[in-house]
Amino acid sequence: MSVVLESKENNRAVFTVEVSQEDFQGAIKKAYAKNKSRFNVPGFRKGKVPMKVIEMNYGKEIFYEDAINILLPDAYESGVEELELNPVATPEVDVEKIDEENPVVFKFEVDVRPEPVLGDYSNLEAEIEDYSVNDADVDAVVESALETNARIEKVEREAKDGDTVNIDFEGSVDGEVFEGGTAENYDLTLGSNSFIPGFEEQLIGKKPGEEVEVNVTFPEDYHEESLANKDTLFKVKVNSISEKIKPELDDEFVKDISEFDTLEEYKADIRKNLEKENEASLESAKQNKAIEALVNVTEMDIPESMINNQLDQDYDNFTKRIQSMGLGIDQYYTITNSSEEQVREELRVNAENQVKADLALDALVAKENPEVSDEDIDAELDKLAEQYSPDDKEKFIENMKKGGSLDFIKDSVVRQKAVKNLIDSVNFKVKSK
Repeated sequence: MSVVLESKENNRAVFTVEVSQEDFQGAIKKAYAKNKSRFNVPGFRKGKVPMKVIEMNYGKEIFYEDAINILLPDAYESGVEELELNPVATPEVDVEKIDEENPVVFKFEVDVRPEPVLGDYSNLEAEIEDYSVNDADVDAVVESALETNARIEKVEREAKDGDTVNIDFEGSVDGEVFEGGTAENYDLTLGSNSFIPGFEEQLIGKKPGEEVEVNVTFPEDYHEESLANKDTLFKVKVNSISEKIKPELDDEFVKDISEFDTLEEYKADIRKNLEKENEASLESAKQNKAIEALVNVTEMDIPESMINNQLDQDYDNFTKRIQSMGLGIDQYYTITNSSEEQVREELRVNAENQVKADLALDALVAKENPEVSDEDIDAELDKLAEQYSPDDKEKFIENMKKGGSLDFIKDSVVRQKAVKNLIDSVNFKVKSK
């Protein structure tokens, strides 16, 4: 095969690959062997029709398409390998020349991975949140425990914010009851903002047994277009009102929910756990901010295809998370009054940032090229074994070595070292809470 690079500009390569007539004829024979059983020609058994007879009856080009499909993968890979390209998308293909006398010429156009240009990253600065633990942080955890252990009691008084009201309701637009606008014994927590804007507020001050007319307007962007921006009347009956009664915050409460005997011990343990969590969050924040600062001093022109590929991957992960919650994606869109287009638009920014971060880090690793020792590799293997196979670490490590994963492990360690060196060089400024 003969490969010619026609151009390589703006992260897009255009090249041709010339395939010999001998190889083309070989591909035609393979195409014939693959498809000969499909042809029925009088005087011949099915599958036994000679290739020349098929060509005489159906035209010489009958096997061209399949022959091209046989040749294309090798032609493309040969071109990519010889020109040392790093494609990031599916190529566009054109057959420039095809006949029975001359070589077949394929023309490929494909986006290739950019080559970022690092700026001066020796004096980077970044701002991070204050991850120190204060009393308010501890109190928030305690308050959550009180909420979790609260009991629900019915009350005979006017409903107030935070109460749960059990209601029957019937909604109508222009006097017509609409589908999905009716329910009985529905529990609604006032202040949860889970209903149409303005609905919950009109139930505050109502008593058990009271009937009330609630007037609201559906949002303009409501998922059900027939109701969007419509004035709606709900006839509501308040069946009951329940309030959440939190337990007393004392030593007895602490004994009931934890292994500690006193509130002081309980809070001390909360603080200890928060400090441990915040330490991990701080390291993660430093890494993200350091990489963000590196991106800001790196020049790169990113093909749209790279961002779209990352976006497709992120969207696929998003749908899997929704499904893991027991929801279909269409159900999610209905509940959240959203759409695939809106979700993709929200994910696009993160997808672009991820691509930029990956490219900047690749450039950093290539420039810094940190040394990796056998001890570094062993430490990483041990860490992975502890994470994925703590009960049989030796077997896990042995399988990793046999499976040819050491190059991957080394690349991972090199990247980690480069990121650590970057973090150590950044001047972090702490933003107060």
